[in-house]
Amino acid sequence: MSTVQITASDVNKLRQQTGAGMMDCKKALTEANGDFEAAIDYLRKKGAKVAASRQDRESNEGVVIAKTSSDGKIGYVVEVNCETDFVAKNADFVAFANSVIDLAIANSASSLESLLQLALNGVVLSDVILDQTGKIGEKVGVSKYEVVTGEKVIAYIHGNYRLGVLVALSANAARADEAGKDVAMQIAAMNPVAIDKGDVDSKTIERELEIAKDVIRAEGKPEEMVEKIAVGKLNKFYKDSTLLNQEFVKDSSKTVSQFLNEVEKGLTVTAFKRVQLGA
Repeated sequence: MSTVQITASDVNKLRQQTGAGMMDCKKALTEANGDFEAAIDYLRKKGAKVAASRQDRESNEGVVIAKTSSDGKIGYVVEVNCETDFVAKNADFVAFANSVIDLAIANSASSLESLLQLALNGVVLSDVILDQTGKIGEKVGVSKYEVVTGEKVIAYIHGNYRLGVLVALSANAARADEAGKDVAMQIAAMNPVAIDKGDVDSKTIERELEIAKDVIRAEGKPEEMVEKIAVGKLNKFYKDSTLLNQEFVKDSSKTVSQFLNEVEKGLTVTAFKRVQLGA
């Protein structure tokens, strides 16, 4: 029997290296008299799927799951990653991703950091993720987590779990679910940078103006016209890139703002998040 004292720190270190279970790591270190390399060999001989070789791998595949709270006032979206499309399409992996977002909803997790510290079936989620890495044989992780609140929040998943959208409406209108889904599909397709003109950050505006001016000058336009034409191009940017001013994809004769106003007078979007796999 080993006389070397195995500390919790040692167990955690081996766990981080291998993705094997806590008790398996403790037993392996005990059997190996505290020798980490020997402990890894022990785990391999016992059939544990060691994740050490996966930690430097890219995990750009996976799924994006979006859901709302039962009262429809809070929306959550999470991206859970793996290495291959084959694993991403596996029903067990999708079920695991759903368990992650269900955990977030049940505990009203405010950030990715707080989510990773929550207990799933009695085990801290960050450790559960390591277990999944060991079981699946691919690097698994949670890379993105967003929360949206509002009077009415709609969650939408697009393209076989490859993109998730949350959109908050200003009121729970009679057709809010239908209208919200239409707007969420708009966000998925058109990828707006902000809700309205006033929501675009100043750096983006400055960049768009500078790009426009450079293009205009390259076209040989007189310097006195550059500023005026650049402002026109900026307005075109607002129309193309801010949600409420975009042409509504289901009816290009109206903007998204006009569409929502037809659903219910004054109805608008108060917040949105768009999470795309690997982006």
